[in-house]
Amino acid sequence: MLKKELGVLMVLSVVLLSGCGSDKPETVSQGAGESPSKQVTTQPVQDTDAKLLGSSEDERVKFYTKTDGVTLDVNGNKKDFSWNVPVDTGTPPQVIYTDVTGDGKEEAVVIIQTGRGTELNNYDIHVVSAEDLSEIKVQSYEEIVANQIETHVAKKGDGTLVISVKAQGKEYDFNYGFDPAPDYKQDSLAFGGVNIYSLENQKIKLNLGGSVGVSPTYVCDFNITYKFDSTKNEFLADQIEVKPIEK
Repeated sequence: MLKKELGVLMVLSVVLLSGCGSDKPETVSQGAGESPSKQVTTQPVQDTDAKLLGSSEDERVKFYTKTDGVTLDVNGNKKDFSWNVPVDTGTPPQVIYTDVTGDGKEEAVVIIQTGRGTELNNYDIHVVSAEDLSEIKVQSYEEIVANQIETHVAKKGDGTLVISVKAQGKEYDFNYGFDPAPDYKQDSLAFGGVNIYSLENQKIKLNLGGSVGVSPTYVCDFNITYKFDSTKNEFLADQIEVKPIEK
């Protein structure tokens, strides 16, 4: 009888010991057919691929690039954008923190060189509100050309060009000393090879080149100053100055 009781106690001890919890943390079991890379982790993911491209002088705005886009950090608040940032154009982005809307509050301004080469110099500009990190539209040069600029190119028999420009009600007429592409039919100036944004006295500026020929050859500069339209929440071309390039 005593032997039977001892046997029962030994069995109960084994069962109790096998049911004791382990000190190791519980892990999430992997589902059928799932690869280990898809297992859930509670560890915070770090932006190990982020690279600082530039910051404002006071370092309140920082601009990073990542493998899947770019990140703008304004006073510790971050937002991702899908802006075009080439790997290397030789010119680092300009990052500025200043009031360009005229409302007494600073905005983050990022100017990026997107193209560089022979007779090619392209920039993009981005303005972001510091309050909610929303991007404020800057009227593109294509819209300005389509709505506020008219040009005409005429070829003369002596190999010179007669160029007429109308912008914001003003007319400009000038000759260009030679025709770089006599066999190329061109009735108006071409745009897109040179568009350089800058910031001067808290005003957005655009230098836009007008060209002839296929190469191209630049015959005219358009210096454009923007003004913020609070009703449209957009920067629009306010002043357009036309300067012929003499040959």
